[in-house]
Amino acid sequence: MSGVSLKDIAKECGMSVATVSKALNGREDISPATRELVRRTAEKMDYLPNSAARMLKTRRSYTIGVLLEDAAGSGLTHEYFSRVLQGFKNEAETLGYDITFLRNVNRQMGFLENCRYRGLDGAVIVNKDFDDPEVRKLLNATSFPCVTIDYVCNTRTSVESDNVRGMHTLTSYVCSEGHSRIAYIHGEGETEVTKRRVAAFYTALEENDITIPDEYLVESKYLHSKDAAVCTKRLMELPHPPTCIMYPDDMTAFGGIEYLRSVGIRVPEDVSVTGYDGSEFSQMLLPPLTTYWQNAERMGQEAAKELIASIEHPKTTYLKRITIEGALWKGSTVRKI
Repeated sequence: MSGVSLKDIAKECGMSVATVSKALNGREDISPATRELVRRTAEKMDYLPNSAARMLKTRRSYTIGVLLEDAAGSGLTHEYFSRVLQGFKNEAETLGYDITFLRNVNRQMGFLENCRYRGLDGAVIVNKDFDDPEVRKLLNATSFPCVTIDYVCNTRTSVESDNVRGMHTLTSYVCSEGHSRIAYIHGEGETEVTKRRVAAFYTALEENDITIPDEYLVESKYLHSKDAAVCTKRLMELPHPPTCIMYPDDMTAFGGIEYLRSVGIRVPEDVSVTGYDGSEFSQMLLPPLTTYWQNAERMGQEAAKELIASIEHPKTTYLKRITIEGALWKGSTVRKI
């Protein structure tokens, strides 16, 4: 059996391991000439690219499990999660790994048992409920490499968007535009993301000497436009309605705007609106949505790097909490008053 590795081929071709991996996988960002050179070199060196050969040599399957469950059940249909997973997939493939999605149908087999049964090398977890006993079991199996996204676990490396900086930046911008009657429709209150954002929201208000009534803080479901519309209606029926409503994501902001327009309230002339995520669709609105862009692709890339490093170099791996910054997209839905 051949013992030739991607590193051996890369050395022979004078290329990086990433380029060789992409070439052997037929990636279009590698020129045809390079792909052909790598193919011929691999053939000459009797390289065996199939997973069975690699598994025999390295005792790894070169396959990573993905556990993706969000609060709205939208999964890959939502742009944020799609971008996270696309970044993860691209980086994993560049490093020579495939990905597969984990399922736990009828609890016949838990997530950890599923991973071991399928011979997976590790898993990335993007889950709405980290208190789920099966998720906890996977997290507590410290001998099995895992990385979490948007959740901090004391025993696992985590990669998260900078929700504190993001919400603080967005709220501070609204304050700088002269608003003091600012309402926040936040996502489910039990999640770590929501807790950080709500705290950052209040911190920014305090720094601007602004106090809001308790009625201005309303809970809705993430990514649920109808729920957001109901909450918006409730806020606008208050004796002193807000001049700006902040939403937990761009999808809920769309729902809020739709309701406002349906009752003749103009955005931003009558009430200002902000979203969160920085989806492409948010900038297609008229006017473009004021929002905070999350660098979801980089989050996925960093998660893949850290997970694969823990798989390939377990003795030199240590726990990290990686925070990825985003950016304010000012858009045009916050009016200066």
